[in-house]
Amino acid sequence: MSRSGVYTFSCRRLSGLLRMTLLLVLACGLLTVGVAAQTPGPFQFAKPKAHKVKFHFELERNLIVVNAMLNGQGPFNFLLDTGVGTSLITDPSLRLALGLRTGRSFRVAGAGSEAPLEAAETDSVRVELPGVVAPNMLFLTLSEDILNLSGYVGMPIHGILGSDVFRSFVVEVRAAESLLVFHDPNSYRKPRGRRWTDVPLDLEGNKPYLTAEVQLTDSLQLPLKLILDTGAGHALSLETTSSSQLRVPPKRLRSQLGKGLNGFINGYLGRVSGMKLGRYQINSLLTSFPDSTDVAMRADVPRNGNIGFELLKRFDTVIDYTHNYLLLRPNLLYREPFEHDMCGMDLVAAGPDFRRYVITQIVPGSPAAQAGLQANDEILSINFLPASALSLTQISRILHSADGRKILLIVRHADGELGTTQVQLKREI
Repeated sequence: MSRSGVYTFSCRRLSGLLRMTLLLVLACGLLTVGVAAQTPGPFQFAKPKAHKVKFHFELERNLIVVNAMLNGQGPFNFLLDTGVGTSLITDPSLRLALGLRTGRSFRVAGAGSEAPLEAAETDSVRVELPGVVAPNMLFLTLSEDILNLSGYVGMPIHGILGSDVFRSFVVEVRAAESLLVFHDPNSYRKPRGRRWTDVPLDLEGNKPYLTAEVQLTDSLQLPLKLILDTGAGHALSLETTSSSQLRVPPKRLRSQLGKGLNGFINGYLGRVSGMKLGRYQINSLLTSFPDSTDVAMRADVPRNGNIGFELLKRFDTVIDYTHNYLLLRPNLLYREPFEHDMCGMDLVAAGPDFRRYVITQIVPGSPAAQAGLQANDEILSINFLPASALSLTQISRILHSADGRKILLIVRHADGELGTTQVQLKREI
């Protein structure tokens, strides 16, 4: 926080893309936070002589979900997000259930067009992850669960842990194994295997940035400044207003890319020819291009876009804020193709166990639209399997699976009537 009492941080939840920058503002004015030097994080190992801990996480819709105890209660589910400078409690009922005290309140302006909401400081929170503890953490608590992360992920999500974790440890993420390893920055030594590659990081405002060579077309390659963003579910997002040479490709798909704090994020899906990370070349990269009016003016640090976990999950990664580098090594997911939703419908999980799946939007002209599906239809069965037997992540994989695949759906319409329809997936990008 700056002397003027202003916060800047970012978070996103994505169906293809959600990119938002939150500006928490006092009545005295609008300023962004700058961090002159990287400060140690609040976490420490639970055992004083420990140098590392390992534990498993859940990978849901390309987001890292970890279990956390707050003030001895829980566990609660939090996303682990390098794109967030200040950790968040997004579910306001958690503050009430735990009796957490609140301090100053702030207005929150995010991407979108609706009215701002409120956030408040919540301090003196003891946070425990497996093998590590933060005795006294500061959160910002949203007044409404406007992000509905639980509905997007398909399981209860209570908040987001950001730079507090990454400033405390060297964080190793083995996505193919769903394994996290927290290392002591003072004793950690880089692995020497020849498959590892090193990418420098710059830390600004408690967020990591890197520069990558992006092959936009066969004839245009640019070095672009990108946020390293484990809390973004897409592969790559580029903001066209950040450079006169950045343009949405001719072959593109208009899409509602996600929902921000203050409204929906619109833009396009397309592909770039490739991108180089260290020694590795990633080709035909599915890329989001959010509308400039939705994101460009919200940027707290000038940048060209961000790299999300749809790309990062293809590597074992080591994120080291202390020594300013990212290490990458291809894993078993490395050669998976980058695909978009080939159905053309957005789903949200509902119900007490988040196993009811309701359509929130249908893309005009998409396979879902041609099959007669409508917003507010509830998916009851997919290929003769009860939808409630599948997670939202599993359903998402089906909708991304194969061009031409036919899927039989049983749905309950908003008026209660049941219907059966067949959707044939179509790759459009």
